Amino acid sequence: MPELPDLQVFSKNLHKAFAGKLVKKVTVVNKSRLNVPPETLEKSIENQSVKSIHRVGKELHVEFQNGNVLGLHLMLNGELHFFREANERRNTIIELIFEGGEGLALSDYQGMAVPALNPESDKGPDALSKQVDVTFLKEQLQKKRTSIKKFLLDQHVIRGIGNAYADEILWNAGISPLSVCNKIPEQKIKVLVQSIKTVLTDAEKQIRKTHPDIISGEVRDFLKIHNAKRKHSPGGAVIRAEMQNGRKTYFTDEQELF
Repeated sequence: MPELPDLQVFSKNLHKAFAGKLVKKVTVVNKSRLNVPPETLEKSIENQSVKSIHRVGKELHVEFQNGNVLGLHLMLNGELHFFREANERRNTIIELIFEGGEGLALSDYQGMAVPALNPESDKGPDALSKQVDVTFLKEQLQKKRTSIKKFLLDQHVIRGIGNAYADEILWNAGISPLSVCNKIPEQKIKVLVQSIKTVLTDAEKQIRKTHPDIISGEVRDFLKIHNAKRKHSPGGAVIRAEMQNGRKTYFTDEQELF
């Protein structure tokens, strides 16, 4: 599943491609995941210009000049594709054709990707927002007796972090993913806040450097811990992989357990 750094790059590339352009035709091929009738979506965004395309948590939001928003959640296997005149991709969920014949399609062979008109956002602040600071994280962690990794994955608390980057952030911060939230000391919380910002922004830069035009997929080969091809961390410790809360978790003995 694409995570925050991937989606940051996708959104910037999509904004560059379509900002200011008029949507001439919307076709909903698979309406099972759409939150409104296809006719409502068509009336809301056809013949409207794109104001911006940006990331909100783990979603991409296409904002139109009339104020409506088309949310696109790629889920586990959703993909975005450029096309011209005709979309030949199989398993299409929705497609947009812009003035001039350019098109954008969302596909998913499992049919799980979600298009939504004016989607409701999770209440948690974005992981890269200024709101996610030491005070916020300390207050939230004191309320929780769950593992710190489960906490980081909760989109109602902090939006945008997924399984892979939770592992990377916790390794960078030197905190075991098995640590109990309310046991983590304030000094480590300060380190964790910095790791969230550093890991996510550095990853976006790396993805943009190696895949400057990407609008779909995952780039994971540069990850230091959440990487099946790596056996040791940059510090030389053995990377362990265990299932935690139904997700594969990568970590090392360099990370302190609280």
